Amino acid sequence: MHIVDCHCHIYPDKIAAKAVAGIGAFYDMPMQCDGTLADARARHERAGIDRAVIFSVATSVPQVRSINRFIAENVANSGGAFIGLGTLHPDSPTLKEDVDELVALGLRGVKLHHDVQRFKLDDYRCLKIYELLEERGLPLLLHTGDFRYDYSNTNRLKPILETYTDLTVIGAHFGGWSLWEKATEELAGYPNLYVDCSSSLCAFPPETALRLIRTYGADRVLFGTDFPMWDPSEELARFNAIPLTEVERQQVLWQNADRLFGLGLT
Repeated sequence: MHIVDCHCHIYPDKIAAKAVAGIGAFYDMPMQCDGTLADARARHERAGIDRAVIFSVATSVPQVRSINRFIAENVANSGGAFIGLGTLHPDSPTLKEDVDELVALGLRGVKLHHDVQRFKLDDYRCLKIYELLEERGLPLLLHTGDFRYDYSNTNRLKPILETYTDLTVIGAHFGGWSLWEKATEELAGYPNLYVDCSSSLCAFPPETALRLIRTYGADRVLFGTDFPMWDPSEELARFNAIPLTEVERQQVLWQNADRLFGLGLT
């Protein structure tokens, strides 16, 4: 059986320590990994995870193309172990060209983190991004939810799901980090929404995770570790403690990712 980690942040070696420290400060929690490519590969190998979706996030316009090229280069050198997502920034004057380039680089979709990038999910500046991704058939992985802010909560996400109905959205952290129950109640049933289970399984018992997965549907949930925040082996152990059926387990661990990102695993 394959295992795909669908939520993995990667940074260049020279800035990884600073980037990881910034994440830790943002969430006020210790990071378990160092954020480098080498650390990710070693930890995934120890965990028995054979594929990972990697990305990073641009907090300014000039970072967009350098990040996308960095991710694409590491995907190309991974021997098939990594699948890359690009990043975009809504203030870029060349959004269409940015999307064209990330597609040419072989990236399979886009990751945005509105809380870190500091723009609301339904901000008018972001609408062109959603339009372009919908046109190109590229999935969009979003950080969703935070009780401290109102950038990416369900009130911001639902209008996007209802407007861009041909855009496939992946709501990280069960659609609402720190607001898991509310998000699941409000978002389950949207036909263009998937969710991942990253940075969530540490927050509640396996029985709650089982209920959330089945509310969304096991065919709409992706496994993710949120590396470097969590060690992949520990996250996989938390996932394996959920009393899913074997069919559900395979859907979440790899089959949904295979279908969504066109991995060719089946």
